[in-house]
Amino acid sequence: MEMIQIQNKNFIKKRLLLTAIFAVIFIASFYAGTEIQVSKSDVKPIVQELTKSISSVKAVNNKLGIFMHNTSIGLPMFVPGFGIVWGIFASVTTGVAFNAVISITPKLAVHSPLELLLASPFGFMELVAYSIGMSRSYLLIVGIIKRQIRNQLKSLLIEVWIVIGLLVVAGLIEYVMIGGTL
Repeated sequence: MEMIQIQNKNFIKKRLLLTAIFAVIFIASFYAGTEIQVSKSDVKPIVQELTKSISSVKAVNNKLGIFMHNTSIGLPMFVPGFGIVWGIFASVTTGVAFNAVISITPKLAVHSPLELLLASPFGFMELVAYSIGMSRSYLLIVGIIKRQIRNQLKSLLIEVWIVIGLLVVAGLIEYVMIGGTL
């Protein structure tokens, strides 16, 4: 019994460390996106695409729409290998979008995009959710290479449900923070 507890503690420590590593990768990719200079001619299409995305979220129902949008970004991050690339792409493009919005709304420039990401409860929860998905993508690749993928199925299912739970709560918090009511 004691050996199982020690193994579980080691597993949890390793899992948390790997999630933290992918959180750093996500944050670094996001930051890199915010550093990409967007030309004035490119700002308008980026903001229009962002507005279109927000409109589609509102069309569904703000509470459900935010969750569905974040889930459509987060769940592909579990795909072996592809999830890491998708996560980096999503974080970079989010950073570029932040930069575009800030360029036309200078009063937002008071805060760095990283502050906006990490200081908002929903941003932090999304970061954790996406980091879990990306790190599981890595672990699934390792499992495939070692031919131990079956050992990961239970953890995969648990983590998918954790991510869904985080994104539900994050979506509700985001909805309330942008002026909605539950």
